[in-house]
Amino acid sequence: VQLVESGGGLVQAGGSLRLSCAASGSIFSPVAMGWYRQAPGKQRELVAAIIGGGNTNYADSVKGRFTISRDNAKKTVYLQMNSLKPEDTGVYYCNTIGGSLLWGQGTQVTVSS
Repeated sequence: VQLVESGGGLVQAGGSLRLSCAASGSIFSPVAMGWYRQAPGKQRELVAAIIGGGNTNYADSVKGRFTISRDNAKKTVYLQMNSLKPEDTGVYYCNTIGGSLLWGQGTQVTVSS
């Protein structure tokens, strides 16, 4: 399975971005997926997760601002990011919960103050 993230960019604080993660291969719909963020000089952290039934969980730092969703037919996971803050800056990746798949290249999100 290959993961390709897209949708990042440079945005001012308070702005929005929508990230997409397209998965190739046959393993997708029953698998819990997550969006991870790696800020400069920090470890990669899970910020949002969605299970096959559609239940979601969020890190406290993004709760109420980010929304994860998935389209199983398109094998794509999305992350809608609103009210962005400079501390949201980092490279965003998608993967299974636990990171069992090969990591993609990620997509850079930069939030200016």
